[in-house]
Amino acid sequence: MRAWPRPLLLLAWGLLLLLPPARGRHYPHSAVLDGASRYRLWWAHQGGSIAFRLEVRTRGYVGFGFSPTGAMASADLVLGGVDGGKPYLQDYFTMADRTLKKDSQQDYHLEHAMENGTHTILAFSRQLYTCDSNDKRITESTVRVIWAYGDKDFREGGPNYHGLNRGTKSLRLLNTEKTAIISPSLPYFDLINHDVPIPDKDTTYWCQMFRIPALHGKHHVIKVDPLIQKGHESLVHHILLYQCSSSLNDSVLDYGHECYHPNMPDAFITCETVIFAWAIGGEGFTYPPHVGLSIGTAADPQYVLMEVHYDNPSYLEGMRDNSGLRLFYTSDLRRYDAGVIEAGLWVSLYHNIPPGMPEFMSEGHCTLECLQEALEAEKPSGIHVFAVLLHAHLAGRAIRIRHFHKGHEQQLLAYDDDFDFNFQEFQHLKEERTILPGDNLVTECRYSTLDRSRMTWGGLSTRNEMCLSYLLYYPRINLTRCASIPDIMEQLQFIGVKEIYKPVRTWPFIIKSPKQYKNLSFMDAMNKFKWTKEQGLSYNDFVLKLQVNVRCTKTDNAEWMIQGMMAPPPEIERPYVAEPVICTRSSSSCCLNCNLFLTLMIALFISTTAPRNVASFL
Repeated sequence: MRAWPRPLLLLAWGLLLLLPPARGRHYPHSAVLDGASRYRLWWAHQGGSIAFRLEVRTRGYVGFGFSPTGAMASADLVLGGVDGGKPYLQDYFTMADRTLKKDSQQDYHLEHAMENGTHTILAFSRQLYTCDSNDKRITESTVRVIWAYGDKDFREGGPNYHGLNRGTKSLRLLNTEKTAIISPSLPYFDLINHDVPIPDKDTTYWCQMFRIPALHGKHHVIKVDPLIQKGHESLVHHILLYQCSSSLNDSVLDYGHECYHPNMPDAFITCETVIFAWAIGGEGFTYPPHVGLSIGTAADPQYVLMEVHYDNPSYLEGMRDNSGLRLFYTSDLRRYDAGVIEAGLWVSLYHNIPPGMPEFMSEGHCTLECLQEALEAEKPSGIHVFAVLLHAHLAGRAIRIRHFHKGHEQQLLAYDDDFDFNFQEFQHLKEERTILPGDNLVTECRYSTLDRSRMTWGGLSTRNEMCLSYLLYYPRINLTRCASIPDIMEQLQFIGVKEIYKPVRTWPFIIKSPKQYKNLSFMDAMNKFKWTKEQGLSYNDFVLKLQVNVRCTKTDNAEWMIQGMMAPPPEIERPYVAEPVICTRSSSSCCLNCNLFLTLMIALFISTTAPRNVASFL
């Protein structure tokens, strides 16, 4: 046998090293995309690329992709399978009318494919940013994954309809949470509602008090899982857990009651400090290995209030719910105690959005003044944020938290430019962010009210709006809320209101002049105003420049000195400029060229060096 020349052998070996990994790849993240567990997804992210593995109960074609709305229109798709023992994978996209087109730039690259008696398995990869306008750029924002499969293999122009075998699921593909191994013997306790009657109205907030189990000494909660009653996944919108006064007694445990109701128990008013938050679509939350939620000491919560937001837009009757939270804890103490700060816009009618707006931006300020006072008194060296939950309602389209240090804007603390009301979970930050005295935060929410003919008001209902961010941080300090509200009288000046009746005896207050608004509440006046897109844009610019009322609350329901004071929006001396995304073709496509080149080189070498009677097999 004749040996290969050393230079050609080294070249071939080097090119083989460039081939993409296939079966041996580790996929740390997974999700079941359908209710019957017929369609499973695994994925792995490294550097500028992402790899997927699909396991689908079909011997026909498999479809997978990304959509701006979760529908087939304007989607980025890949279709693949194994036909007659031969694997195939093609990059497609759809037009606004859902017409399917093959992409001229093929950016999905097959790594492995197989088919057995029941399933088709495909493994493939692509770049996060492919430089192709027909491909969805994958970022840390929510991604609406769409899926489908057929009984037969895919044929160009053939009958490829998937029937009911399709769906959508929102995911955060660049989730930086590291999988934590929790011992199955770890103790836990449950906080669960029992047969709560859900009224036949669109929004209900239900509050129930619980006592934390008595423990011998300090412990740390290190994991919290939602326990959502089967079939109520769309009914339970979010759950907040508040720390209450330690002076209460067990009589408060006897009953639950509707929150924010005139007749709710006085004990509920003592529960102001949020210690955990979960929202629809989210999974369990695991604290990082150096942080835990402290329980078991005199300074820790002894009584907690669990607030559950039930969303019942269809006004269904006769439902009862048994949902709640499971908290895993340990006596193996972490180094730091975790805290939660609620930042953003104070939930009130002072937050309002005109109808018919394709885009409207609201800002909630965790002001320099509030953080300066709280941090200098508690932790001059700062606190460290490690996770964030971004929260809005149905009109929400995007949320960002901007971070400023002495007037200089830092990189975004957290963001979701494709916010999905039905998918809200804590984002683990890639790197912990230190918040120092002299810093301020702005929670920036973008909304669309194109489908609304009346004002949208800040409030508790799903049809109202919120603009909040919950910051998980350490070490814990005496600050639970750092928010703001814009001045309402200045807002009313925009529509021409000159005077209100004083003293204010009703809420919402009543307008005195001018004549066209006389004896109207400010809500009625704002709805009466003839809003146009241009006026809405002008109003948006106007509101963002208004002074804000500072909300700066301690964990014991007291207030910092700065509470209620007026402050101007921050002056940005140096806006943050993100590094531009460099458009490069994927390494996988380069590897495909390598494969072709390697094949040609090997074929050329064999054809020129092999015996004549072997050449005929090539």
